[in-house]
Amino acid sequence: MRLVIDTNIFISALLRDSKVRELIVNSPLPLIFPEAVLYELRKHEGELLEKSGLAKEDYEKIISALLTYAEIVPTEALKAYREEALRIVERIDIDDAIFFAAALANPPAIIWSEDKKLKKQDKVIVLNTAEIIQLFGRLDAKT
Repeated sequence: MRLVIDTNIFISALLRDSKVRELIVNSPLPLIFPEAVLYELRKHEGELLEKSGLAKEDYEKIISALLTYAEIVPTEALKAYREEALRIVERIDIDDAIFFAAALANPPAIIWSEDKKLKKQDKVIVLNTAEIIQLFGRLDAKT
């Protein structure tokens, strides 16, 4: 099982040394991060720097460190899953298709997101942070 991290989860870990960051660093599951999201981070870098209060150098170090815990999935590798992903999210939010494509390309996969509307489909499991904590607890108990 793999875990696809959505943009807002990654940003949460980036902005604060938080439970979300701890979960990423200590994940018992392989983490997946779509390459396309890196462009979004660059696009909003100024805003994220301001919100975080970090110096640019520290901001970049944290991004690099967090990305060492995830496999970055190239956009090219997701093209074959794009149409199916778009069908899944067409009535939800097409901007989230990239996460569904990443999950479909790496079965079995779960999407980690706080976006409740992503659960309004039955093709890919979507868990929020509280549910991820429970899942990790069950996985740790098995080992």
